Amino acid sequence: MYTRRHFLAETPLGLVAVLACHSAVSEGPSPTAPAAPPGTPTPGAPPAFGTAPEVGPEVTPATFEQAERLVQVTMTPAEREQAAGSWRRSLAPLMERRTGPRKVELPDTVTPATRWNPLLVAPDAGPARDRFVRSPGDAGPLPSDDAAIAFAPVSRLSRWIESRALTSERLTRIYLDRIERFDGRLRSVITLTRDHALEQARRADAEIAAGRYRGPLHGIPFGVKDLLDTEGIRTTWGAEPFRDRVPKADAVVVRRLYDAGAVLLAKLSLGALALNDIWFGGQTMNPWLLEEGASGSSAGPGAATAAALVAFSIGSETGGSIVAPAMRCGVTGLRPTFGRVARTGAMTLCWSLDKLGPLTRGVEDVLLVLQAITGPDAGDPSSLPSHLDYDGSAPVAGLRVGYFPRWMQEPPATEVDRAALETLRGLGLRPVEVSLPDWPYGNLQHVLFAEAAASFEELTLSNQDDELKMQVADAWPNLFRMSRFLSAVDFVQADRLRHRVAAEMARVMGEVDLLLVPSLRDEMLTLSNFTGHPSLTLRTGFVEVTKARSDWAPDPKHPLPTFSPPRRVPHGVTLIGRLFDDGTIGRVGVALERAAGVAAEPPPGF
Repeated sequence: MYTRRHFLAETPLGLVAVLACHSAVSEGPSPTAPAAPPGTPTPGAPPAFGTAPEVGPEVTPATFEQAERLVQVTMTPAEREQAAGSWRRSLAPLMERRTGPRKVELPDTVTPATRWNPLLVAPDAGPARDRFVRSPGDAGPLPSDDAAIAFAPVSRLSRWIESRALTSERLTRIYLDRIERFDGRLRSVITLTRDHALEQARRADAEIAAGRYRGPLHGIPFGVKDLLDTEGIRTTWGAEPFRDRVPKADAVVVRRLYDAGAVLLAKLSLGALALNDIWFGGQTMNPWLLEEGASGSSAGPGAATAAALVAFSIGSETGGSIVAPAMRCGVTGLRPTFGRVARTGAMTLCWSLDKLGPLTRGVEDVLLVLQAITGPDAGDPSSLPSHLDYDGSAPVAGLRVGYFPRWMQEPPATEVDRAALETLRGLGLRPVEVSLPDWPYGNLQHVLFAEAAASFEELTLSNQDDELKMQVADAWPNLFRMSRFLSAVDFVQADRLRHRVAAEMARVMGEVDLLLVPSLRDEMLTLSNFTGHPSLTLRTGFVEVTKARSDWAPDPKHPLPTFSPPRRVPHGVTLIGRLFDDGTIGRVGVALERAAGVAAEPPPGF
């Protein structure tokens, strides 16, 4: 049928107007005008939905009966008949953007028109000023042992470099040597940037010698998760289809670290396309327990930082990818407030969830790095102006720390978590019981899977996902394919649930200054990522394990190693802060780290 839609699509708009005007004014009504061709729309009739030509594959009532099982709805036989009879005219044409004939490409740089704003229900945008006061203290004399230098936190390394007791080139060579000696056991480095790093280190030393000291990151060697673009240096996303990808520009975070004088040592591993800890080069292992993975997806940053192959690293988190490796590898991980750090030049997994943040061996270190990378950029529409207010010398007594009583008494909480709460009480913080509704927070993951599948649509539709190493049920290839069948209606409902969850978190955070939670408590790991609240994970003790841990679903064909006697591994807790109040959790984290007194112990054998 030739409809009004076809006429408007195939006729220039101006010609339509001219013809209409000429017919109505110049000629007037003509009783002898020829009859309109069949299918010509009646003047003034609106376009009717469901009148387009039929497109797409044939469907039957049985097609819908099977599809109902995926989306958990039920139609009557008559409703299935009606749907099958109209699908190819009404909804199948909506696939034209990707099935043709008028295909529209969506480059990586195109973001969704809608975006998540964590301040949706918050009363303010966090601190009203920028302030950064480092903790007082002397770095002490430079150790004679290279390993002791390598394991020192950035807060000490920076003072040695500033005073010229240590050169950036020497420090860089120490880390390069450690990478050569130890990374074969960890598989944390995808691309080593040796020559690039030595050139940057020599430049830093020359600037410092000339009195042009840029700040606490000047001359400090670092690594970045290999989803951050680096000009002329391959950025592989840990995935086989992209292993030869070489960007033409640096990610904003990389550029800001260069501006701070930091030295890029390595592109560090991530689970392929930011999932878990297996990449095309193998599995990245935990320095504390080499029989298990480092956890992911910031596996390389976690392992390399814990083993002192770099001074600090940059990771990313969508649903736990900084918290989990920080917890398992015994380092400090900061997941900043969503929107604080611009993601321009970073691989996109989920536009409304991805966050970039530092992993270090000390709490104040993450604040030193955050200060350098914070701020919006035009290339990331979700990035927001904000202030970082941190005073490492300010007291923490009197702050209210919220906790969930039931969560602290059941797994995954341990004695280390409960002891951390008592330590904060001893430091003068006031514990406050808080609660959240018993809602299915896992339903929010609908948004994550839909966005991730959209981000990697071309990989899925071209079947390049077959090239990825992991093809198990809980790996991306299967998840991307299944996500094509998620309901768009349920996506909207999950987004609305996200709004309600954000309101509940705003209520809770209005009662306290911060929260202390078991790091891997699923509800908080999920909902705080979706609401965008900042998170700080730090080592506060040790536990014993009798079995290796894994991010992957159990595989009876490949059972995990068991240990007798049990193995001693680090364990950390997580502090959740108010939106854009990253400085407060940093200040409390510094106090908790000092009181716990366990952060400096290195993994055995490194």
